[in-house]
Order: sequence, then C-alpha cells, then structure tokens
Amino acid sequence: MSRFTIASFNVKNLIGPDQEYYKFQNYTPEEYAWKSDWMADQLLTLDADIVGFQEIFEEEPLRAVIAEADKRGIEANAATVPDRSKRYHRKAIFRKLAYGPYGTGGLAFAPNVNDTDTPGQRRPGLAILSRFGFVGTPEVIQELEHPLDIPMSDLGGDEDAGYFTLRRLSRPILKARIPINGQVVTVFNCHLKSKLGEFITPAGAPFAPEAVLTAYDPAGRALGALRAALRRMGEAWVLRRAILDELEQDRPVMVLGDFNDGEHAVSSEIISGEVPFRNYSWMLRHDAKHGSDRYSSKENTQIVEAIDKVRLRAAEKIFLKRSLRDVVYTTAFGGVHESIDQIYMSRHFDPEWSGATGKMHYFSVFNDHLTDGSHPEAPYNKLASDHGQIMAHMELLTPETPE
Repeated sequence: MSRFTIASFNVKNLIGPDQEYYKFQNYTPEEYAWKSDWMADQLLTLDADIVGFQEIFEEEPLRAVIAEADKRGIEANAATVPDRSKRYHRKAIFRKLAYGPYGTGGLAFAPNVNDTDTPGQRRPGLAILSRFGFVGTPEVIQELEHPLDIPMSDLGGDEDAGYFTLRRLSRPILKARIPINGQVVTVFNCHLKSKLGEFITPAGAPFAPEAVLTAYDPAGRALGALRAALRRMGEAWVLRRAILDELEQDRPVMVLGDFNDGEHAVSSEIISGEVPFRNYSWMLRHDAKHGSDRYSSKENTQIVEAIDKVRLRAAEKIFLKRSLRDVVYTTAFGGVHESIDQIYMSRHFDPEWSGATGKMHYFSVFNDHLTDGSHPEAPYNKLASDHGQIMAHMELLTPETPE
C-alpha cells in the first residue's frame, strides 16, 4: 500500500465515568456512553491509517472506542463491500468504502507524568494509533534528562541577564517510527501548553490572586499569559530538537497535534523552522568589514539548502494554496474560531523537491460539530470534542510512481 492517511484528533478529556478529572468535572455513565459512542463514530468516519490522539487520561477507554469502531466497520463492510463472488467486486469505489480494522496491536499510549490520582487534578496524555504497527518501541519525551536553559541577553551590557529553565513538559510528546510500504516514517504527536494563563499560588494561599476575577488584575493576568507562552515556546523547541535528530539522519518526518497556536504563530514557527529568504546575496555577511561584503551566489545556494533541508511543510497551508480556500477552523473558544491543530511534514513529502519520496493529495477537516456554545445558532454539546479533526491523504512514491 503506497497511499495512507494520517489524522490528528483532540478528543477533549477522555476518561471513564464517575471520575473527576478537573475540578467538579466528570462524566455520568450516560454521558460517558454518549461520548464514547460519538468518538467511535468519528473514528469510523475518519478511517485514518494513523491517528494521533490528544487529551487521553486513560488507555482503556480509548481501546474500548477503537474496538467499537472496528465492530461497526466490520459490520459496514459486510453490508457495503461485495465478496469475490460478485463480478463487480473489483470496482475502485469498494476499495474506498472498505474499512480496515485496527485490532489491538497498533496503539501506543503516553501517560502524563504530571498526572495524579487526586480527583480534580488529573492531567491528560497522548496516544498514536497505527494500522501499520511500529518499528521498535515508541518514545515518550516529557522529563528532560538535561534541563533546557535558555540564556537571556541584557542587550549590550556585560551582566548575565538570567535564564528561562524548563525541566519538564506540561504534556508528553510521543514519537513513533511507523513502517509504511517498505519505508519508515517518524511521527511525532504533541499537545503544547495552552494559552490559559499560568498563575502562581503564594505559599499558604488557597489560590492565585490573579484567579479572583472579581478583583481583576490585568497586569497579573498578562504575566500569566507570558508564562504560558514561554512554556509553550520552550516545549516547541524541545520538539524541534527531536525533529532535527530525525532529519539529520534523512528520515521522513510528520508532526501532528494540538499546537495551541496558529500556523503563523511563534511556537509553530519554532517547530517547523524558518522559511529561507529568496536571495541572501543582498545581505551583509556576518563578518562584514564594509558595506559591500555580501554573501556570494554560491553561499546563497548553500544557505537556502541548509534551511530548506530541515524545514517542515504545513499540510493546512498546502491545502489552502491548492484549493484556493481562505482558512481552516479546528477549534472554538470564547466565540472565536481558530486553527491550532496541525499536520507538518518534512520535504520528503514535498513534490517540488527533487528528492521527494511522497506527497499529499488532499487535506480533510471534520468540524461540523465545532462549537463552544457561544453561538446561538449552533447546537451545544459539551460531550463532543471542542476541536475539529484533520486528516492528510498521503502517498509514498516509488521509482515507478508517476508524480
């Protein structure tokens, strides 16, 4: 099989019934039944070969959802896919209608090391589901063996301006190597720190002062947003470093998940890498001695290649360019629709690169359920996900495959 699909699915707090995951938030048995039923139906509709899940508190409810999706898919196959005795069973449409069960062997779960058994103070993890299985054991990145110390400059002075230090990620990053049609693709699933402010509770206090909205503190709230942004960008760099480790070995890479930022946001740019300028020959050299010291044409080619080699492409951006659409929405919060779920890919999947080994055919967005209840014309259902699901339709190229 040279074609495959890969999807990102933020499920919004999957946990069993009667368990308080956040303060005063849990599912009754009936609510849990509805949510798991909706998820199974959504997974069946996606029918993706690889799925990255976010906000998974427990592995067993996810396995139950997958089993239910398989059950429904097998039943659908029996009704809609003709057996070999039918003379028309080779029609292409039936290959597209057929559902391939996931089974039980292709799921990797990464629990959150910040999670506890304390009701109301749980923390979600991640999972990757693969019809192709895995090469080796998937890797969880969360506790940093060496803390990330980001030195700060005092902008010209001689004094040390301090460090921003990150020792642990707010949620894990899950890395899996997946075999597809004789090739291996490295897939990263992530859920970066949210935009919700990060406030510090003073010793002996019951809560942070900034949490008291009746005594609204705009400066304190802004500082909380700053902390959240710093953490999110630090986590993005940790992910970027892991991506570079793969790209330096010339391994095809795909990165998906909830970035909690748009495609043009700083944290997303850290993950994807910078876009090269069209021409560096006009730029002053780093060691310029006078105004005419510019990079040469040969150096320009070298610089562009060095940047492009490790730059990721956004599936959403490729889709918008090809389809002439304006925007993709994957989440709603406070009445504002955004696109914060992404699928990125290395240039191995960029047909404009001469060495490409794959390409994207299409990009699907499943967001008809997307509402946070602030729009009166939209149905409100807190049990469905507050994220849309996205899926890239990919193909691995072989020497015989025409582009």
